[in-house]
Amino acid sequence: MNIKKKLAPSAAQRGARPARPEDQRLPIGSMFAYGFQHVLTMYGGIIAPPLIIGAAAGMNSQDIGLLIAACLFVGGLATILQTVGVPFFGSQLPLVQGVSFAGVSTMVAIVHGGGGIQTVFGSVIAASLIGLLITPLFSKIIRFFPPVVTGTVITTIGLTLMPVAANWAMGGNNKAPNYGSVANIGLAAATMGIVLLLSKVGSAAISRLSILLAMVLGTLIAVVFGMADFSKVGQGEIVAFPTPFAFGPPTFELAAIISMLIVILVTLTETSADIIAVGEIVGTKVDSKRIGNGLRADMLSSAVSPLFNSFTQSAFAQNVGLVAITGVKSRFVVSAGGVILVVLGLLPVLGRVVAAVPTPVLGGAGVVLFGTVAASGIRTLSKVDYKNNMNLIVVAASIGFGMIPIAAPTFYDQFPTWFGTIFHSGISSAAVMAILLNLLFNHLRAGNSDNQSVFVAGTERLVRAEDLHCLAEGDRFENGKLIDCDGKEVPVQSAEKAPEH
Repeated sequence: MNIKKKLAPSAAQRGARPARPEDQRLPIGSMFAYGFQHVLTMYGGIIAPPLIIGAAAGMNSQDIGLLIAACLFVGGLATILQTVGVPFFGSQLPLVQGVSFAGVSTMVAIVHGGGGIQTVFGSVIAASLIGLLITPLFSKIIRFFPPVVTGTVITTIGLTLMPVAANWAMGGNNKAPNYGSVANIGLAAATMGIVLLLSKVGSAAISRLSILLAMVLGTLIAVVFGMADFSKVGQGEIVAFPTPFAFGPPTFELAAIISMLIVILVTLTETSADIIAVGEIVGTKVDSKRIGNGLRADMLSSAVSPLFNSFTQSAFAQNVGLVAITGVKSRFVVSAGGVILVVLGLLPVLGRVVAAVPTPVLGGAGVVLFGTVAASGIRTLSKVDYKNNMNLIVVAASIGFGMIPIAAPTFYDQFPTWFGTIFHSGISSAAVMAILLNLLFNHLRAGNSDNQSVFVAGTERLVRAEDLHCLAEGDRFENGKLIDCDGKEVPVQSAEKAPEH
């Protein structure tokens, strides 16, 4: 008798989920739909730096358009590298890459200092290569990022992004006559309301695409009320490949390189925080090797980007919030978003279509997205042990310090440029403070005691032993009333009226 051995079904045949949540593969249509949602979320942020830097350099609209296309193209390539990964480069996490806001003020200062856009590109190349060499140092700090630090940083990321959402909701351009108008804020509120309503829909697909669908519906509402302008979509080239060194070869000046190196240090700090944050949200392991791979991808992308007329690359914090709110953890979804960014960079006409989405629509969606980031941080902080330690003061001082540049943007204007560059970012401020205080109180334990601060005493609820002696078996509290075992209320007297024992 022939007995055929039954082959065990493969993982794919069994429908088994991948070992890592971020490795899940979705149908190609879903991947690109969710990927496009990521592009819409960060589009306003990725085009703002080239607009600001190009205007500071005195460029015309055509040259600024070239910068924007270059930033989209390089951002897409950097996103693919970060999410797909190659040996030693790429965290393989759902992180969207793009031009970092951290370096905008420094680049504008270099331009205004007479260096020009070529010196900006040269400083980015040199500083990024130095950053690439020092990434092993940053990749080994993972043990200094316990939940008390990561939760603080994630919360601060969400809070510091709220002014961006508010500015978008008001119109984005504070010099426009309708900036902050009821119409703009009303459109943002309508978009936000649609996000919330779609999130409540029973269909998982609709709920996960709530941000994208809300942006589409919000744009349609804007069209009906004459608040959207698509007239410029047909103007300009349809297809255009970024020309290498379109503005001339880079120039290298020591002062500019030093200034940009400070920006790179800030970028490394923020990207480390974003990698840890998205790892927490996805629920996957993030170790020093993975952080190192992510940082090297950041620095390599930043060093190459000036070749195609772009700037420093960094992870986009707002897209971390999108991962949290949609629950779509697949890195390949973000890879699809990277492909879309590359296409947008090669097809400026498509970029102009996306650019026509009214800014208040982005603002309405941004309120939910950025708030979700903060909520994710609060969830992480809920896991922290606050008993008989100084963790509460670590959180309190770090979040407070991170809010200073948000509450008072001119707070560091009188400080040296290098200091202001680092601490003008609320994310960097909170990260630096949280790391230092965690080292001071939780690693350098000399001088610590169980009750050395009012913050320690305030973290633990205490009940006096003599109060427990007054309770009988079966006593319980219901709705603020003390009830005995027979269901009768026991009168509670104040300390002044209570008889002495």
